[in-house]
Amino acid sequence: METDFVDWLLPRLPSHPRLEVPAGDDAAVLRSPAMRRTVVTVDMLTEGVDFIVGSDCTPREVGHKALAVNLSDLAAMAARPEAAVVAVCLPRTASVSLAEGLHEGLATLALEYDVALAGGDTNAWDGPLVISVTALGSVPPGQAWRRDGARAGDRIVVTGPCGGSLLGRHLRVMPRCREAVEIAERFAVHAAIDISDGLSLDLSRMMTASKAGCLLDLAEVPIHDDAVTMSRRQGDGRTPLDHALADGEDFELLLAMPPDDAQRLVADPPAGLAPAVIGEVIGGPGLFAVDAKGEWQPLAPRGFIHDFGG
Repeated sequence: METDFVDWLLPRLPSHPRLEVPAGDDAAVLRSPAMRRTVVTVDMLTEGVDFIVGSDCTPREVGHKALAVNLSDLAAMAARPEAAVVAVCLPRTASVSLAEGLHEGLATLALEYDVALAGGDTNAWDGPLVISVTALGSVPPGQAWRRDGARAGDRIVVTGPCGGSLLGRHLRVMPRCREAVEIAERFAVHAAIDISDGLSLDLSRMMTASKAGCLLDLAEVPIHDDAVTMSRRQGDGRTPLDHALADGEDFELLLAMPPDDAQRLVADPPAGLAPAVIGEVIGGPGLFAVDAKGEWQPLAPRGFIHDFGG
């Protein structure tokens, strides 16, 4: 029953200095960081679309991912994570261990990133598992990264290799929060987005917001080993590069940076990053790929888009 689960849960939510009124009341009260702006993001995951609980996907991994994808959105704004609230809709047939596993995944990642779990809501219905996390972060005034600031001549930097995430990395998301804050402190970044739906699709979104285009050097796109493995396994003709451009759920960052800053980032990155310059922002709209002969070809943005039907 909901009451039993809440009674189990509340003592397990640790106290946190950001919480003036902790979980358990009608609402939490947060202590806002001095001289910083609040950044808010929300993401909802649904069983059958974003995951399928089973031998290859535990409730703990679902809880981890639900918080991690929100922290990745904060990273894309160069925001420091502060707090999160969680809403869960459980199948009526679910066991208590499902809810407990979700909490374990959430709580472990929250502790790692110093995120206050401020509360949330639980419900039950006849549908699949649904979990929605709202995460709050903070940035200095006027310092949030945005999608719409890319300028002609900027270099496009990706913070790590892409492709093949569905072999398991899509559940073990490690958001680039600390790395983003360090990059923001050390380098100029004109625009940013995280790779959730596909490198080419998310890059297209950043260019559209910036009213600019991009020339992508396909030879420089870092390809994850998982993309190579997936290409071999599926045998559908998709190359590792195809997977890197379109698979999504890599949760690396795409950054538009002045050339000098981009090169300095590649030469001296935050620990754990392997950034690469993969393209250049151009004045006209659209995505283009340059081949080995230096010739341009239009590049269609590809990735995952929710189908609303109709």
